[in-house]
Amino acid sequence: MKLVTAIIKPFKLEDVRDALSANDIHGLTVTEVKGAGRQKGHTEMYRGAEYKVEFLPKVKIELALEKEKLEHAIEIISEYANTGKIGDGKIFVTSLEQVIRIRTGETGKDAI
Repeated sequence: MKLVTAIIKPFKLEDVRDALSANDIHGLTVTEVKGAGRQKGHTEMYRGAEYKVEFLPKVKIELALEKEKLEHAIEIISEYANTGKIGDGKIFVTSLEQVIRIRTGETGKDAI
């Protein structure tokens, strides 16, 4: 089992979620986060004062999968989160040692 963590632009969330769902990949956890990378922020004006925004809003998607669905999920996220511009995000893949469904006590693939 694998844990896919994707950091993407917020306005791409619905596209990614819909594409994953259409391909029978369910069970997302979504968190609003802020991050800094190569974009290095930008400056904005608020009530006549200029200020620097160093951490930009992003969305973190976490998805637990069986190995068989991993490559397909990565392809979908890469395609639907892509704008071709700096700041599109990253995808991280880590191994899951164990998954347990709290309600039923199921473990492993059955818990996903």
